[in-house]
Amino acid sequence: MKNNSQQRIRFYQVDAFSKGPFTGNPAAVCLLETWPEDSVLQHIATENNLSETAFVVRQPDGFGLRWFTPAVEVDLCGHATLAAAYVLMRFIVRDLNQISFQTKSGELTVRKKGRQYELNLPSFPLSPVPVTEAMAEAIGFMPDEAWLGRDLVCVMEREEYVRKAAPNMEYIKQLPGLLLHITAEGKMFDCVTRSFAPKLKVSEDPVCGSGHCHVIPLWAEKLKKQDFRALQASERSGILYCRFSGDRVLIAGEAALYSIADLYVQERRETI
Repeated sequence: MKNNSQQRIRFYQVDAFSKGPFTGNPAAVCLLETWPEDSVLQHIATENNLSETAFVVRQPDGFGLRWFTPAVEVDLCGHATLAAAYVLMRFIVRDLNQISFQTKSGELTVRKKGRQYELNLPSFPLSPVPVTEAMAEAIGFMPDEAWLGRDLVCVMEREEYVRKAAPNMEYIKQLPGLLLHITAEGKMFDCVTRSFAPKLKVSEDPVCGSGHCHVIPLWAEKLKKQDFRALQASERSGILYCRFSGDRVLIAGEAALYSIADLYVQERRETI
């Protein structure tokens, strides 16, 4: 026979890299006592249907943190890390101004600085790759340059090309890299970027922290500077305050709470 039991999970939805609701990138944050089976985490993330769901478990050395898209677990997510830190510092450990997370990308720290939360994330090494017709067909404009790390980064000649691009998601799936980022030097911002992740069942990522772990090292080399005011030019948009520091990228932004709820997850177990 089957024995069904319910687990109640505290759930927060936070708009990261945002001063208020309805902008930035929404992330779900689920606080857990222990890690359930991976399939449970994936089912929750699929049901939430946000670009990322962050799962947090308290540990002796800080907090364990994992990120799931509606399709798969990923090794790094900036905006959901910011959202998790926001939830913990606002509701759980209010006396802390810095939190350490143990993740698949190593130890990540988040420091509260006024209204902002500053993420200390790894930068991704990039190698130049040939610009192809397939890239132009996927984006709608021919890139000036292409670089490959975990993700594919296409540098565009003008900011307008980034803003006006209407990429073909099926074509993007055929390109190398996990995500596609298109980026250009900005007029009012140091750089302007958009990010697409159809391989992860996310068409356009509204604000991508890990994407800026690709584009900020690239622009740091091109512009010969370390500090950046970066714009994610999605429909929801978001501003990221970034600093390139060798093999790390510091990314700061604000966050806004959208909702708090309880999830009731049914666990089915076979019994005799």
